[in-house]
Amino acid sequence: MVFRETKLAGAVVVDLQPHADDRGFFARTFCEREFAEKGLPVRFPQCNLSRNKRARTLRGMHYHASPHRESKLVRCVSGAIHDVIVDLRPGSPTRFEWIGIDLTAENGRALFIPEGFAHGFITLEDATDVFYQMGDFFQAEGARGARWNDPRFGIAWPVEPRVLAERDATYPDFDPAHFDG
Repeated sequence: MVFRETKLAGAVVVDLQPHADDRGFFARTFCEREFAEKGLPVRFPQCNLSRNKRARTLRGMHYHASPHRESKLVRCVSGAIHDVIVDLRPGSPTRFEWIGIDLTAENGRALFIPEGFAHGFITLEDATDVFYQMGDFFQAEGARGARWNDPRFGIAWPVEPRVLAERDATYPDFDPAHFDG
C-alpha cells in the first residue's frame, strides 16, 4: 500500500500496490502493521456497505459529536464516487477546509478519515457500492449532519445531486457552537 498525506492533517489516501499477471491482480487493502507504522488506527470493529442505485446520489455531510466521534476508512468497491471530507476540529489550522477525491472500483483507492471530520459523497455511476471500515461502533445519539452545500464549506461538487435522502437535504448549515470536536 502507498500512503499519501493530504492537506488536512490526519486524512490519508491509501493506494493499492497491485501485483498483476494475466489473471488480473492481487493487492492488500489493509495491513495492521503498515497502518500502525503510519500512526493510523488498526482497530475497525464495524464495517458497513452503502449500496447506491443511481448516479448523482448524494450522502452527507455526516459527522459524529463527542463522545461518539468515529474515524473511518472508505473505499468504493463497485462504481465510482467523489468523496468529500471537511475538517471540523476546533483549533485545527485547516478547520472548515475540505478535500474531494475520486474513489472508484477501478482505482481501488481508499480514504482514511480521522475523527472530527464531516464526510459525504456523490455517486458518479449507477450501481455504486461503498465499503466503510469504522473506527468505532455506530452510536445513533452522536449522529449529526450539515448541509451538503453549506456556504461555509464552499464544496465544489463535480455534479449536481439528483437523489438525496430527506435527512441529508434538510440538514442545517454547520453551527460551530454546537460542535465539541
